[in-house]
Amino acid sequence: MKRILFVCTGNTCRSPMAEAILKSKKIDGLEVKSAGIYAATGSEASAHAKKVLEDHHIEHNHSSNMLTLASVHWADLILTMTGSHKNVILQQYPETAGKVFTLKEFSGVAYDVDVVDPFGGSVEIYQETYQELDRLITKAIEKM
Repeated sequence: MKRILFVCTGNTCRSPMAEAILKSKKIDGLEVKSAGIYAATGSEASAHAKKVLEDHHIEHNHSSNMLTLASVHWADLILTMTGSHKNVILQQYPETAGKVFTLKEFSGVAYDVDVVDPFGGSVEIYQETYQELDRLITKAIEKM
């Protein structure tokens, strides 16, 4: 069983969408979770994130989680939405070196390593983020 953890800031937009997208691929032997570096535990995914997932026929009942020592130890691979998320994890949990990558970095994108945060944006912005996440996750699956 391979365990993948997606990490963003508040665990209400990007990382839950990434979690839902990867889970929707129904890959055997893969367990997927998400967390936020500054998440308030128990929040739902943002309304626009839920709408976009619903538009793509992906069901995901989400409750936000704060990144913890237990969650980083649980994960075999930690994929962050930005370079700063990666750096925070490496500073707080140096033992994770070698298993923490930005999603873009892991997917083979060598430039502009951040997935833009759609928080506070329109449904269209969330739709663009969804499309980007889906493309990156498809590439990442090939490397897993």
